[in-house]
Amino acid sequence: MEQLLLKCEQKVHRIYEEFDASHDFDHIERVMRNAKAICQTIPEADTIIVQLAVLLHDIDDPKYRTADSQTPKDLLTSIGADFETIQRVIDAIDSVSFSGGQSKELKSIEGAIVRDADRLDAIGAIGIARTFAFGGAKGRKLYDKTETARLSMTEEEYRTKETASVTHFYEKLLLLKELMVTEEGKRLAEERHAFMVEFLAQLDREVGLEL
Repeated sequence: MEQLLLKCEQKVHRIYEEFDASHDFDHIERVMRNAKAICQTIPEADTIIVQLAVLLHDIDDPKYRTADSQTPKDLLTSIGADFETIQRVIDAIDSVSFSGGQSKELKSIEGAIVRDADRLDAIGAIGIARTFAFGGAKGRKLYDKTETARLSMTEEEYRTKETASVTHFYEKLLLLKELMVTEEGKRLAEERHAFMVEFLAQLDREVGLEL
């Protein structure tokens, strides 16, 4: 299984090199560190499934998908993963997406770990940096005083409307602390959430932002 992990990492590294800084391989490495930290508190978790799911969870993200994009199943099949491993990894990945707050059902503890690990990288200092990196890559405004954050939306609405970067904090990032599932995820989210709140307060003071 260690050989499978190595093959997977080599393949996905090339894929993430094509993404912007908000979803590059550095993001994968940070999520992996988060996932391993959470795994240490949940001894029954299958760490191989967790690691494979972390490596693969963004390779066909709708934000970057092209006609040539491989799915996690395609890639796992190409490196010789067995059917059970493929299905367990896919089940874990399916639990990750935020999709406008419409979180999918968790099918396993491995899915909970990967979801919390990924969401931790969306908040705190790194979450702030990633938000503005993605907004810059897409040509979005830093903030928009006229924009109202949507607290209820469909997955299609969430993915298709291009809001200002600061609005994204109110539509997603500030909600993630309460959506953590694992105890370690909840604990790690507290400090990161508080940092974002203070950042937004400082931003408000500097630009008079009101959402």
